[in-house]
Amino acid sequence: MEEKLLDCFLVPAGLLLFTLYHVCLLYCIIRYPRSTVIGLNAESRYQWVLSMMTDPLKNGVLAVQTLRNNIMASTVLATTAITLSSLISVYSIRYYAHVSFLATLPTSVGKRDSIEYVARNLNRGSFFWSVGLRAFYLSFSLFLWIFGPIPMFVCCCIMSVILYFLDTTTSFTRHLHTCAFKDAVKPDNLESSV
Repeated sequence: MEEKLLDCFLVPAGLLLFTLYHVCLLYCIIRYPRSTVIGLNAESRYQWVLSMMTDPLKNGVLAVQTLRNNIMASTVLATTAITLSSLISVYSIRYYAHVSFLATLPTSVGKRDSIEYVARNLNRGSFFWSVGLRAFYLSFSLFLWIFGPIPMFVCCCIMSVILYFLDTTTSFTRHLHTCAFKDAVKPDNLESSV
């Protein structure tokens, strides 16, 4: 009887915590996009599309390969958490496939509306990919429910804290992201990568 009581309390509490975190994250993405990694990535993807489409003959293969890798990652995640993200994966893959055609079209620098259209579709695809990834995280928490409500609740709590550090750009997390970026791109490493 005690385990049933724990199921009735901890499972909804864990799911509520996970849901509340994502509602707060969605609010931040809409109102303060630069305070989230998702918003910063959207800006970066816009710049990427701009650079890819300014010289499609030079960057066409790179653009298609990059999008192909994202399609493969989306497919793997969708098949892993098929019951939660099967519909989401269709949109994630659809937008990436659509952008793979559009990003290789020759366009002049003056036609910003076509570049913005491609960047908007790429960001939509990335958004659906992110939603599919979140469904995968939720499926892991639900999987742990097999072992009882306590592991499931603990997983929801730990995952919400980890996602907070991965999703936000507060002063503490910004410092972590900046240090990781500075370590990856050092001036002496820059010459070897080129």
